[in-house]
Amino acid sequence: MRQYQLKETKEIKKIICNKCGREIQVVNGCPREGVFSVDQTWGYFSEKDGEHHSFDLCESCYDELLKSFLIPAEIEE
Repeated sequence: MRQYQLKETKEIKKIICNKCGREIQVVNGCPREGVFSVDQTWGYFSEKDGEHHSFDLCESCYDELLKSFLIPAEIEE
């Protein structure tokens, strides 16, 4: 979850992992560690048609999510 403060421009003030609740340090609007962000608007043939979902995961929670996949994610270096 991202929390913003109003300025002339929109700048990230705080990022909180939606899964574990840990706050991710942000300095001058830039996260100081890896964050997995999802910003999804569900489409026409979904039961969630028109809903917009967004969330952030810290790197540890992202790693846990990947381990739960039956078919591994494609990862390139």
